Amino acid sequence: MKSLPFFAVLLLLSGCARQEETTEKALVSVKVAPVKLAEVRMSVVAPATVYPREQANISSRITAHIQEMRVRKGDTVTPGQVLAVLENRDFLAQRDEARAALSDAEANFQKTSAGTLPSEVEKARGEVASADAALNQAQKNYTRRSELYQQGAIPGRDLLASETDLAQAKASYQVAKRTLDLLEQQSRGLDIKIAESQVAQAKARLANIEAQLQFAQILSPFAGAVTEQFMYPGDLAKPENPVFTVMDLAVAVARAQIPESEAASVKSSQRCSFTPVDALAVGATGNVTVVNQAVDPAKRTVEVWCEIANADRRLRAGAFGNVMVTTGSVPNAPVVPVSAVQFTEGTRSGSVYVVDAKQVAHKIDVETGERSEGNVQVTKGLNPGDLVIVEGGYGLPDGTQVRISEAGK
Repeated sequence: MKSLPFFAVLLLLSGCARQEETTEKALVSVKVAPVKLAEVRMSVVAPATVYPREQANISSRITAHIQEMRVRKGDTVTPGQVLAVLENRDFLAQRDEARAALSDAEANFQKTSAGTLPSEVEKARGEVASADAALNQAQKNYTRRSELYQQGAIPGRDLLASETDLAQAKASYQVAKRTLDLLEQQSRGLDIKIAESQVAQAKARLANIEAQLQFAQILSPFAGAVTEQFMYPGDLAKPENPVFTVMDLAVAVARAQIPESEAASVKSSQRCSFTPVDALAVGATGNVTVVNQAVDPAKRTVEVWCEIANADRRLRAGAFGNVMVTTGSVPNAPVVPVSAVQFTEGTRSGSVYVVDAKQVAHKIDVETGERSEGNVQVTKGLNPGDLVIVEGGYGLPDGTQVRISEAGK
């Protein structure tokens, strides 16, 4: 047998190398991960909006012009802090008047206690005399009209009017007489009590005026932030019109609308989390504090409150996102990375690629359940230990030979 020339051998070897290189390049490089058993937390997810735990629209207790604003929108405030000062000159004048009235009442009390008794006996006697004269006149009128009525000279209504006048005159006389008797019989102790009562009334009026002066300052009811300012210096503050809105966001409440069909599993004290739609914002966890007992008839949802500690104010009122409530767990459930499943849109069904011992990829239809920490529960289609493609499998034909470039744990 004639040997091949050296050059021909080189060409043959080079062709084989190129064929092997072409075959190797034809293999699809993929990353895989095994189907693992893990605890899967059951959850309910629904859209939610963040609200403060406490919120107050703060109005003036009195009607007065705003003299000074001590805070503005965006400022943080403490309990009892003065937010605005109202015009109070009229209240200062009333306070001076009330103080003078109190001094008079106290002086009268001291005078009465010392033994000088103010008397209105003479005045009362004059009133008794007047009432007695009126009674005598009413009696004469009634007697005269009674005689005329018996003679048929006047109608019965005139006689009835005379009877009414006579009755009123008698009552007035009795009241005047009783008043006189009380004045004549009153003791020094009673006069002292009257003087004490006058002092108490003067003190009450002064306290009322001083309270009005306190209301001339608008105070914050709790710690928080001023989120709205409706009025400015010079505006007329009224009790029916708010001046500020103060919110306490130290604890944020994400109010979620849970579909009626999923709300039965949600209970108070369950763990929950809020994830804002803003990708740059940071989510937070908390606990369910409110599960409404009524269903919204229009939306067919149940309102659930997820209360979240928010000391650093990272969550703002009005922020929108999703609340996830953890309602239970499934132990030893088969799970795969979410990236391994190609979902059918709008469903929990999909497909994965399983790599067999010969490194051939097979497309398998699966049913999924809950998602947890980047994994998804597989309820049908896979067995623990199966290797699934997590990267490089999109659009891969069934039965393709693959090369595993990296295996997940």
